[in-house]
Amino acid sequence: MEEFRLYVSGILLGKFWQEDGRLLHSPLGLEKPEYAPAAPLNEASDSAYRVHARFSPLAVLSRLEKTAAALADSPAEIEIAGARYTQGSPGHYQQRGAHWPVDIWLEEGKIIAFLCPSRDSMAILVRAGYESATPLARWGGLLSAPLQGVKGPFACRVPMRDGTKLAGLCWLPDAPGPFPTILVRTPYNKEKGAESYWRFVRRGYAVLVQDVRGKGESEGEWLPHYYEVEDGSDTLDWIAAQPWSNGRVGSYGGSYLGYVQWCTAASGNPHLKAMVSMVTAGSSFVDIVRRGGAWCSGSMAWNFSVSGKDYDPSLMERDDWAEVLDVRPLDQLDTKALGHPIPFWHKMLDHPDEDEFWKMGDWKSRYAGPPVPVLIQSGWFDDNGMGTTEALDLTAGWPCRRVILGPWHHAGNSAYDLHALSFGENAIRWDLDLLYLNWLDHYLAQTAPLLDGPAVEYYSTGAGRWKQAASWPPAGCRPRQLYLDGDRLTGQLPEKAGRREYRYDPSQPASQLIDMEENELAVPGDYSRQELRGDYLVFSTPALTAPLTVTGDCTVTLWVESTAPDTDFVVRICDAGPEGSSIRLADGVLRARYREGFDHPVWLQPGQPARLTIRTSKLSHTFLPGHRLRLTVTSSAKNLIFPHPNTRAAEQGEGWQTACNTVHTGGAFASCLLLPVEE
Repeated sequence: MEEFRLYVSGILLGKFWQEDGRLLHSPLGLEKPEYAPAAPLNEASDSAYRVHARFSPLAVLSRLEKTAAALADSPAEIEIAGARYTQGSPGHYQQRGAHWPVDIWLEEGKIIAFLCPSRDSMAILVRAGYESATPLARWGGLLSAPLQGVKGPFACRVPMRDGTKLAGLCWLPDAPGPFPTILVRTPYNKEKGAESYWRFVRRGYAVLVQDVRGKGESEGEWLPHYYEVEDGSDTLDWIAAQPWSNGRVGSYGGSYLGYVQWCTAASGNPHLKAMVSMVTAGSSFVDIVRRGGAWCSGSMAWNFSVSGKDYDPSLMERDDWAEVLDVRPLDQLDTKALGHPIPFWHKMLDHPDEDEFWKMGDWKSRYAGPPVPVLIQSGWFDDNGMGTTEALDLTAGWPCRRVILGPWHHAGNSAYDLHALSFGENAIRWDLDLLYLNWLDHYLAQTAPLLDGPAVEYYSTGAGRWKQAASWPPAGCRPRQLYLDGDRLTGQLPEKAGRREYRYDPSQPASQLIDMEENELAVPGDYSRQELRGDYLVFSTPALTAPLTVTGDCTVTLWVESTAPDTDFVVRICDAGPEGSSIRLADGVLRARYREGFDHPVWLQPGQPARLTIRTSKLSHTFLPGHRLRLTVTSSAKNLIFPHPNTRAAEQGEGWQTACNTVHTGGAFASCLLLPVEE
């Protein structure tokens, strides 16, 4: 067997070859950037590679000859070692139905590489000498650039303005300082996955990974979102005062690790020089926790996992989620499910409206600083997608911004198949980690020119291709209004007033089609069976005769009535296929009482139509000829939000009653859908 080399984010971590029937390897040292003497590749040494690569070099190399033989005839589709593969472009095989797929590339019938993507890294196990035939070619001179040894970790206690000390681990390059510094703040334990940040240390950055307040070894109260603006700013000040830091700090991470970046930036602290924001969480009433003012049942899996001092993902793994989410009142759910209360859950329940408690964590409204160079990455099926929407709104017009929006869920650039949708090989990007590093090198370390590329790249599902734009939404998008009329969506204002009614029974709610254990709340499910329910209103265009591309955020205006003083409205944008499917592309939620603002409830009055304006999540999708664009309206989405009891005491969830909900169409109360149509 010829030598294979494992590169992760452009760093050669190990060399592999066969000798006397044994697989040998030579790993890159940590403290010294030197390759160790050859040793047998066994389960223990392989596990160290798996931490970085997310796949097993031992497994793929052990069956290299069998895999090559199976692919010798270039099959269009094949199963190898229990994994299903399809061929895209000649010689490129994609693993289907997998999270972190291990793709196979061949050249002239010979396997030259195995490739595995994730949200922020790329692993390529390549036959030596074939690097330039893979995405590694884009790394250019970085592949051979000198690396630094990694010193650490060094434990530290960072004092906050109120005296609370937050625990951190610091790694430094084995080189003369001071260094530009990357800050990662996490509720998931600073030690977990810290190896992934060594790649920055090897390239000359100091890295501080910190437990947020109340988590891991940090002192204080764990109250999600509440302290992050001030704590982030205080941490920047501490870093800038350290002898190993040059005072230039960048931030990095996704989800809650993205959220804390925006909080830190909101403080206006001058030490923050660059951000890499992936799938960021947003403010509570726009994003998860209280989306549209409703209480998010989908976030309970996360609440359970972070309920203690240490992150425990096993608490998300239950076979009784349906029963757990039915527990009422809501302030008893945690105790009945876990055997103990979750203090932050009870504090949240004590604040039904958007008061100062919630506004403490609203980084968008609190933003007080200048623009910070930021690279923003998310996907159409990211359950924190509304957080990225807020980031895009906030940064519109910023001089230093790059945006990448793909056909991905919250786990990011890591799958070809998401529930009811599948994508081609171009759905995966092999350059994200290079772009992230280049962004930091340019704006933080100030050592490299920016790589050429557009300000915005986005993937249009349906069409299955990447597009470029100078801004978001793209300048070529034009608003198109479709009116609700009977069961139709039409471009003409209906001359005749109409109404559609349905009965919403909180004891029999409709569902968001997700798997709670997967902890992905925005996947593209097929809602065709759900739409047969009596508590759904379905509005569709005629079958299209030409492609229709919608790119951006949609706005749904509903004129509604209800026999209840308050209720929820859930809207979805779907692609209705000619075979009968109805695939969710985007959605929106609004609790009726908050139609005039989340900070004060306005109750519905019998016989008085009320106007609701609902902004949906983002999309870029081409509806193909023969398909229909569909809008659905209902009042529940179990697994995403707790069913509204149709009473004023929604936080308790008791005293349920059935409501008759009405959507008006045409005349003075013309409900409509506003689409950003790409021309």
